[in-house]
Amino acid sequence: MTTAPTMIPETPAAWMGSDLAAAPERWTRRWTGDQLAELLTLARRHLDDDLTTLDLGDEVPGTLRTLAADIRSDLIDGLGFTLLKGYPVGELDRRVEAVGFMILGRLLGTLRSQNAAGHLLGHVKDVGGDLGDPGTRIYQTNERQSFHTDSVDCVGLLCRTTAVSGGRSQLASAETAYRIMAERRPDLAPVMFEPIATDRRGEIPEGADPWFEIPVLSWYEGRLTVLYQRTYIASASRFPDAPRPTARQLEALDVWDEIVNEPEVHLTMDLEPGDIQFVYNHALLHDRTAFVDHPDPVKRRHLLRLWVSLPGDRALPEVFAQRYGSVEPGDRGGIVLGDTRLSVPLDVDG
Repeated sequence: MTTAPTMIPETPAAWMGSDLAAAPERWTRRWTGDQLAELLTLARRHLDDDLTTLDLGDEVPGTLRTLAADIRSDLIDGLGFTLLKGYPVGELDRRVEAVGFMILGRLLGTLRSQNAAGHLLGHVKDVGGDLGDPGTRIYQTNERQSFHTDSVDCVGLLCRTTAVSGGRSQLASAETAYRIMAERRPDLAPVMFEPIATDRRGEIPEGADPWFEIPVLSWYEGRLTVLYQRTYIASASRFPDAPRPTARQLEALDVWDEIVNEPEVHLTMDLEPGDIQFVYNHALLHDRTAFVDHPDPVKRRHLLRLWVSLPGDRALPEVFAQRYGSVEPGDRGGIVLGDTRLSVPLDVDG
């Protein structure tokens, strides 16, 4: 277990949502004509390849490598996220559209499995999931997600279609939330560094417990790292042998949730068709508001999703291996079970 730091140096990822809302130019990128043309040329060239490996070799133009390096810097050393606007969804063959998105993710790092089925390409869409079923993920419903992190270095989303209303993206800085908490409740801030049981929701590696025990916050090699899913912390109590959160832990989590939900702390944005958002899970929490969808299934809210492990990323404490499988940068994170076989479902139903 890492202990709470007495002081943390301020990084670019320590921001207030109200400040960034007033300055979208700080976190918005746009494709150049050359970048987009080169990416789509690559996508068409690799349409018939094995997309579970997606070996690009040395054929990637320098303009795309530079874009990927800049985005990786935004994530690891910058604000912790970026929004890239202008991908021509709806104008492309669906396979070209998806492969182009995957290639961009592959240029950032290694694509990781998002579930026990081994999906390297995910579909964020309301498929009528029942939240009472432990196998259901909130992204398969139209309900609010709550602020959380995913089990990988970076998550990428490509917006294809939007809802009638709602479904807004929200981001919050873990460093900012911790600083506020340490000021308001210095008695509870250290509690966030204590291990806490989180439900694996049925995705259990061989020989592992159906839950893992990783602190919400870790201080390791000079970096503050967050891993959080309150809903799954709560559902871990369905296992008789899982450690129960203490009263102080629950109080600390309540304070944490209160802070990240404050409008001036988090940033809210509307993802439009063609927007690609990358978020760094070690520094930020993300959320999505509830939404009302179209009655026409063809028009319903639909985002494509990637999980990416980033080369050259921060060191993680060994306890993360419980969830990440490994803590080796560039080769960690994702959901891999004994019978998992990587696949790339191009349709929502996989």
